[in-house]
Amino acid sequence: MHKPCAVIPVYNHERAVPAVVHALLAEGLPCVLVDDASHAPCASVLDALAAQPNTWLVRLPANQGKGGAVMAGLREAQRLGFSHALQVDADGQHDLADVRRFISASAERPGALICGYPQYDASVPKGRLYARYLTHVWVWINTLSLSIPDSMCGFRVYPLAPVLAMLAQARLGRRMDFDPEVLVRLHWRNQPMHWLQTRVHYPSDGVSHFRPFEDNVLISRMHARLFFGMLLRWPAILWRRLAPGRGAR
Repeated sequence: MHKPCAVIPVYNHERAVPAVVHALLAEGLPCVLVDDASHAPCASVLDALAAQPNTWLVRLPANQGKGGAVMAGLREAQRLGFSHALQVDADGQHDLADVRRFISASAERPGALICGYPQYDASVPKGRLYARYLTHVWVWINTLSLSIPDSMCGFRVYPLAPVLAMLAQARLGRRMDFDPEVLVRLHWRNQPMHWLQTRVHYPSDGVSHFRPFEDNVLISRMHARLFFGMLLRWPAILWRRLAPGRGAR
């Protein structure tokens, strides 16, 4: 079965999120909005959006962070009967012209996680861009593989059954550390992944909730935890790599 929806974590993005939702609905993709304890103006906008057909709203009583909001949205998507969920940021940075291409790739490979490989324009903050390369290196170390070319892009289609099974057994970071950690842990489980290029733009008037110091500390701690997890798993990781037909894609 392939029944996709979009999951959109939202925290005070009342200006950008209506256009995101309307674009997704225009592509025929139902939307699950997750209000991560936004302020009143954003909550009001989300209430209005959720009054539309094929749109649902999950409201978190306290701010969980991006990862916590995404996990809540994935669980709600499965409860609603969806089999796959496209994670989309609410700030408008993702190229929604690629929605149909990502959903089609997921339909062709329903067992795979379809991941966005970002193509940035000049709007990307240079500090964010350079910091990503350090995360890439740690991801390659913690997977003993170069098969994850980018772990920070949040534009991806999750097959809900295997992802939620993993989330039920592991405690993941709930903020900006979620996006890379979920890929590493799924890679450890030999989850098939397929990569598609997608353009990413940072709007000049956009609202970013990335905290340069706090979130980089969280991400560093996450990489350290994963490193020790990799040390426990490296024989199994290498065995899957060497055994014919068992490597992650």
